[in-house]
Amino acid sequence: MDLQALRYEYKHSALDESHCAAEPFKQFDIWFGQAVAATPPEPNAMVLSTIGAEGQPSARVVLLKHFDTDGFIFFTNYDSQKGRELAFNPKASLLFYWGEIERQVRIEGAVTQTSRKISESYFSKRPRNSQLGALCSPQSKVISRAALEEAHSQKLIEYPEGVPVPCPENWGGFILQPSRFEFWQGRENRLHDRIEYSLTGDAWSIRRLAP
Repeated sequence: MDLQALRYEYKHSALDESHCAAEPFKQFDIWFGQAVAATPPEPNAMVLSTIGAEGQPSARVVLLKHFDTDGFIFFTNYDSQKGRELAFNPKASLLFYWGEIERQVRIEGAVTQTSRKISESYFSKRPRNSQLGALCSPQSKVISRAALEEAHSQKLIEYPEGVPVPCPENWGGFILQPSRFEFWQGRENRLHDRIEYSLTGDAWSIRRLAP
């Protein structure tokens, strides 16, 4: 396959500063609603990038579970690679890509753990098998498939139907509190729209970046 010959012309929409919301959370809310309406699979999927003690960036797809003006929340095992890296360096970036509407959003900021109350509340709403999966998986550790399935079977015995599954102590939420947003809209001739929101003190400033 000739990858250099792959071309796609962006013609869906445009983004002008004069049409942007005054603050980025509102702009994200508008775009997220439009992404949901475009019916891509999992519009709340986002790439989370972190950096560990060795300085090596790592990225993976996680699911956004809540956002408001306080930040963006996702959940994970705190002993996982991303959990350990965020404990070492509590700064991260998020990337949303919605190909159906030719848009992406980049968000950067500081990350802290959510309260235990928030973690336990969300865990209680998860499907039962997802709860059991969190109990039996030593996330990011080396394991065989047989050992993983055996651990799951044991948890099924330990927590039969009707017995509440407790939220593990090493499992919970992170909240990223943004200091920078970039809204990207694909345009023809690769003259894409890039609108940046940056936080100074308590105020957000808006400017256009070259594509």
